Amino acid sequence: MPELPEVETVRAGLEPLLTDRDIIGVICHRSSLRYPLPDLSLLQGKRVKAVRRRAKYLLFDIEDANTERAKVLVWHLGMTGQFHVLPEQAKCGLHEHVCFNLSDGQSLRYRDARRFGYAGLLYADKLEQHAWFAALGPEPLSDTFGVEYLAKACAGRKAPVKNVIMDAGIVVGVGNIYASESLFRAGIHPTRAAGRISTERLQLLVKVIRQVLREAIDAGGSTISDFVHADGKPGYFAHSFQVYGRQGERCFACDKLIKRISQAGRSTFYCSNCQH
Repeated sequence: MPELPEVETVRAGLEPLLTDRDIIGVICHRSSLRYPLPDLSLLQGKRVKAVRRRAKYLLFDIEDANTERAKVLVWHLGMTGQFHVLPEQAKCGLHEHVCFNLSDGQSLRYRDARRFGYAGLLYADKLEQHAWFAALGPEPLSDTFGVEYLAKACAGRKAPVKNVIMDAGIVVGVGNIYASESLFRAGIHPTRAAGRISTERLQLLVKVIRQVLREAIDAGGSTISDFVHADGKPGYFAHSFQVYGRQGERCFACDKLIKRISQAGRSTFYCSNCQH
């Protein structure tokens, strides 16, 4: 599933192609994905004012001249969702479910082989109260996510630290890949109880989480299975993995073998010599 860097990469690619474009036509080839689609025909004649991201959701801010109440088209990519911007006359692609024709002759196409993605059309002033957003923690690259915040969230917790930093109610977007990579850089064993980590080590963890995510965004995300950018190109952070997916290979830091365990149903990769 695309994680925060992948979604941010898609957002950054779509923003200059969609901002201040009018939606002149909407074509839906099916009525539902993971959930039923909203009435997307309501977007016809409306303008895209901005493309934002919250957690793993893409947010398309919609301007409606007929009402003062702005709306937001919210889209989750699921496991295999992809957005592409193509000339309007381009043929419908495989697994292409929705097409938004734009005022500049281009069209925004949504493709999703497994159809686990989903969308909603919400009022902007009620967005944070919606069930998809109400329980989300802060963004990891925001000022809110600091050592004081993380220390408070970890205090007294017996749960493994990897599970805690992957909890979207505590901090959003630190998915499985980036949790493993961050804990390696911080030298923290993934099974260590969150409440038993010192403030100094948590401060380092906050720092490396931000570093890893920024590096991944700069590299365009990690190509795992079906992820590609809006322009169809893959992400390259996978070439920088130090532990993820490297079970049985030598640690770059100490030459010991990288190990793999399962935590909460997800694979965790780590070095037992470098991480304590």
